[in-house]
Amino acid sequence: MLRLYDAARCPYCARVRIVLAEKGVSVDTVAIDLADRPAWIYEKNPLGKVPVLEGDGLCLPESAVIMEYLEERFPEPPLLPADRAARAEARLRIFRFDRFGDAYYALRRGDERAREELGVQLAELDEAVRRDGFLAGDAYGLADVAYLPWIVRARQNLAVDLGVYAALADWLEGLWQRPAVAAELELVAALA
Repeated sequence: MLRLYDAARCPYCARVRIVLAEKGVSVDTVAIDLADRPAWIYEKNPLGKVPVLEGDGLCLPESAVIMEYLEERFPEPPLLPADRAARAEARLRIFRFDRFGDAYYALRRGDERAREELGVQLAELDEAVRRDGFLAGDAYGLADVAYLPWIVRARQNLAVDLGVYAALADWLEGLWQRPAVAAELELVAALA
């Protein structure tokens, strides 16, 4: 059985929870209080961060790595395209998340100047969805999962108006129909 070291508030953990749910994989979950991290979590991840996935002889930190591992370990349903070039594009979108994340976290810390940069990043995502239907191509996948937790939290917790990003707002509304996403949205609402 796989074990997930998880924190309900953590959007990085949300990525992993969504992928696990999409693939129908059950895990033993260990809740971690981020305000009072247990000393032993540093044995699982020297940075003391979650998520950490343990099992199959591995102890994996880093949500992007965990998502890729789960995609390979549980290939159905696929969350990366079959085409090699399209997979590379999806991975590139995930790799470039830091530009979005940096603006999000700066705004969360109260730096209102970051609102403009977050808007630039949202506009880029909006254009991708308008052009392709999803963040990395014409099908839902890991790239969508990689950004979704922050977009939801930006709207709910940082008063970011997604209405000005029509394609992105429609994308989010469409994803609500997915049980894995709906469960995450319920969790975020309960935490507010």
